[in-house]
Amino acid sequence: MPHVNIKYFAQPLSDDQKSGVVTALTQALIEAGWADGIISIAFEPIEKEDWTEQVYEPEIINKKELLAKVPNY
Repeated sequence: MPHVNIKYFAQPLSDDQKSGVVTALTQALIEAGWADGIISIAFEPIEKEDWTEQVYEPEIINKKELLAKVPNY
């Protein structure tokens, strides 16, 4: 804990891109008070045609009170 799951439209991400995101998120979480050794981060590609059913409705619409940043779509 904490666990961050990054869901995104399925597209190629290079190892350097993933590493940059992991480094930035890890640093932000460390600055917020969590120890490096308890942080986990996952990348989960979602097909565009599945986004509404798998992500938008269950995690954005149905849990809007939990969102720290709201999308503009």
